[in-house]
Amino acid sequence: MTGTSPLIGTGPLRDRVYLTLRQDLMAGALDPAERLGEERLAELYGVSRTPVREALARLLSDGLLRRDDRGLLPYRPRLAEIADLYELRITLELRGIDRVTGDEDSVPRHDRAALAEIVESWRRLRHDPPDPDAGFVTRDEEFHVGILLASGNAALADALRTVNARIRPVRMFDYLTPDRMRATVDEHVLIGEQLLDGALSDARTTLLDHIDQSRAVVVDRATTALSMAHLVHAVRH
Repeated sequence: MTGTSPLIGTGPLRDRVYLTLRQDLMAGALDPAERLGEERLAELYGVSRTPVREALARLLSDGLLRRDDRGLLPYRPRLAEIADLYELRITLELRGIDRVTGDEDSVPRHDRAALAEIVESWRRLRHDPPDPDAGFVTRDEEFHVGILLASGNAALADALRTVNARIRPVRMFDYLTPDRMRATVDEHVLIGEQLLDGALSDARTTLLDHIDQSRAVVVDRATTALSMAHLVHAVRH
């Protein structure tokens, strides 16, 4: 284990170790075939084992680590599975719009109050955008689940939460640059405004483009991370 980053940030040590180890995992700086032992990592980052143990527990919960009979190892995505999961995600999210399309009295409508609250929260982010951070994925998930809930079908939202949990580790690759953060905020505001205006066809197109763009970025960066991890493994062995 070499070539890792200096500790990030100035907050509590456990958070700094977590953020730094997460960055190194996502950059492919850690050998995907090498067990992540507490003692080795503590020595590597110049800290005690306690903040390392806490960071590893959080990263396992995030899905960025996997466990086998050797212990904890870096998670590496299977690109074929990403495509399948994104296809399912698109199906669920577009269904949230399709089910409220139509003029019949029996057709359900969006919860406008819930949508307005979601849109306003993302407008505030537009004026005070967060720094690039892989953890932003959870806030992004809240937006997509929220607009699906606003369509009136909680079962669709539950299904999306399940899909999100499976693709969350690779979706973190989408929030590592300022341009992707700004694009996400702007697109969320636009989708929400189109839904509030009743421009459902436009909202459907914008949502599909938004998810497709995210998928392209995620696959590209995940592929790069996999290549880096294989290169690290080859150099060390």
